Amino acid sequence: MTADPFARRDWMGLIARAPLARLDALWPDDPPAFTWLRAPEMGAMMVQGRAGAVGAAFNLGEVTVTRATVRLDCGTVGHALVQGRSARKAERAALLDALLQTGAGAGLHARVLGPLRDAECGDADTRARRAAATKVDFFTMARGDA
Repeated sequence: MTADPFARRDWMGLIARAPLARLDALWPDDPPAFTWLRAPEMGAMMVQGRAGAVGAAFNLGEVTVTRATVRLDCGTVGHALVQGRSARKAERAALLDALLQTGAGAGLHARVLGPLRDAECGDADTRARRAAATKVDFFTMARGDA
């Protein structure tokens, strides 16, 4: 593995959360030669939740996911599990996972992961600002007997 600021689980999550259009814009190159170990397949996965984030887990519902696994010609294996029914996004995510584990990883960190992280932070800031604009501060006045 290359020395990088991201752990593999971090970059896999970042890639899985990114919109396909953003992935395509950041990495428009033709994909390298690879072999499918698991072609993109769609299915459902149970999502669990916790009341107040600390209570007992309960089944919240199902979410549609697509998974894929590829092997590059050099033997590196890449996996992907993305929300939704996009076979192209699962393919792109699996290829990026594999390439990030090779010598090309440093270049892809700068070209793909850095901008994805920056965009995700920007999106989160925008959502936070929009939510803060709707915030209402309530206060209670105590009446005293004077």
